[in-house]
Amino acid sequence: MSDVLVARDLVRTLGARRVLDGVSLTAAPGHRIGLIGENGAGKSTLLRLLAGVDEPDSGTVVRPADLGFLHQEAPFAGDATVADVLDDALREARTDLAELDRLTRALTEAPDDAALLEAYGAQLDQAQQRESWDADRRAEIIFDRLGLGGVPHERALSSLSGGQRGRLALAALLIRRPAALLLDEPTNHLDDTAAVFVEEELRGMTGVVVVASHDRAFLDAVCTDLVDLDPAMDGPIRYGCGYSAYLAEKRAERERWERRHAEEQEELGELRRAVAVTARQVALDGLRRDNEKMGYGHRGGRVQHQISRRVRNAARRLAELEREQVPAPPSPLRFRPRTLVTVAAAVAETTRAPATGAAEGVAAGCRDPRDETLLSLRDVRVPGRLSIDRLDVAPGERLLVTGPNGAGKSTLLAVLAGRLDAEGEVRRRRGLTVGLLAQDTVFERPDRTVRETYERALGPERAESVPLRSLGLISPRDVDLRVGELSVGQRRRLALALLVADPPGVLLLDEPTNHLSPRLSDELEAALATDGPGGIVIASHDRWLRSRWQGRRIHLP
Repeated sequence: MSDVLVARDLVRTLGARRVLDGVSLTAAPGHRIGLIGENGAGKSTLLRLLAGVDEPDSGTVVRPADLGFLHQEAPFAGDATVADVLDDALREARTDLAELDRLTRALTEAPDDAALLEAYGAQLDQAQQRESWDADRRAEIIFDRLGLGGVPHERALSSLSGGQRGRLALAALLIRRPAALLLDEPTNHLDDTAAVFVEEELRGMTGVVVVASHDRAFLDAVCTDLVDLDPAMDGPIRYGCGYSAYLAEKRAERERWERRHAEEQEELGELRRAVAVTARQVALDGLRRDNEKMGYGHRGGRVQHQISRRVRNAARRLAELEREQVPAPPSPLRFRPRTLVTVAAAVAETTRAPATGAAEGVAAGCRDPRDETLLSLRDVRVPGRLSIDRLDVAPGERLLVTGPNGAGKSTLLAVLAGRLDAEGEVRRRRGLTVGLLAQDTVFERPDRTVRETYERALGPERAESVPLRSLGLISPRDVDLRVGELSVGQRRRLALALLVADPPGVLLLDEPTNHLSPRLSDELEAALATDGPGGIVIASHDRWLRSRWQGRRIHLP
């Protein structure tokens, strides 16, 4: 059991909120467990308890001695160098080989020493598990595949970017290959190639892996089991499958939930009608019997007694079902348009940068084909950031923008939204509303609460008809927090809630699944495909979203 990670009945309270309440988890070698759930469900908290970084309020953890933990913040001093981190990662492998050399020399002098033979065998097993002979070559490969090959080893960590420090911490653990590996959002700061490499490395590990991640492609590629930490009647639910199979199981669960709720509601209706009708029949029979002959009255009394018993039984079942009925399943995230808008042809608004010499408007009697579009760009330039010769966004368009960091994806969305001036021609249909979900969300009044911000932005009537709680983007416990107290992820979810509750004519989304749980990401994608606004442009690195995208794509090199 030394290599098995076991947690029993973990309880952890942070402030006034109980984050984990009696959570148990067993992870044996060969199992790669993904922790999923909404923000605040306790994924990072559970990892810290499993790693021994924090202590639970109650409960126990038994962990392998050889354990590695990837924090969301790299656990290195700023004055350490890349070489220091690399040496530390290779220390165990080098110790393994040195100890094997020592035991080999000892055995040449005492080849029949049973204790030496046993120690040599155990050390050999450990070295083979860690692949210690290959550690230096593996370190070079890992550094290169994670984009660290060109970083000088003498550089101080304080001089590296946050993304480089995160990749360095991950590289150190992959080099070490501990018996148990705990990872918190390991694909942050990784491009597609690096993420696929990390997935291959983790699948090749024979020990325990427990990972908290929002990356659905990663969860599907790596995990043998998923633990859903979202609140449930019987506590966290463990699924023995990857993400694709988990989605199928969740769909089946929801169908069963919806079917049971519908059947109970139908039974409730029948019981209410039965109680009302039979009670009225009892009352009417009672009135008739006052004028009946004695013999018939005895027979009528028996009938009335039977009816009364049926009324009592039905009323008892009705009370029981009303008390224990299954609640309706929560509505998935959906856009809530004010009306069904039919986009009609209209005269386009034209915005030109004055120094570019853009062409004048269309001559009378001629029809510009761009009058059929919502947005169009011609020869648009933002020096050093963006160069677009032509782009049209048509009614009903679903457009995905891809490209490496720095290619200009966010700049393009800002130009389309009218938040950034550009050289060239930007045309928008007259009266068109455009909404942008930016990566950096800033609210003008951080002193207002979430509730006040939502109601003032939408207006009282709209906020009442589309309650914030119905969208599932903001936790009920957070609605009275001031906006300035929210995390980056919470602010983005509030900004998304405003766009979902009152969709614009064109919706521009910059990395929309950042800070969303896998469940909400799935619901958002479904909503965008089925009932989103007139035009949608998305910039995203999300591999799961991109692999399933059905609309048009453009790639910025």
